[in-house]
Amino acid sequence: MQKMLFGIHCWDISTLASVVVVLAVAALVASYIPARSAASVNPVEALRAE
Repeated sequence: MQKMLFGIHCWDISTLASVVVVLAVAALVASYIPARSAASVNPVEALRAE
């Protein structure tokens, strides 16, 4: 694997920071989409349907 990744070390700060940013954005998007659809539902109608 080291032969395929030129110039990147295991504890490279820029690589770790970019991975953290990508994972944080993915988590925020994965949380925002269901929360937006859940916020648009009327709670009274949701409780009546169950």
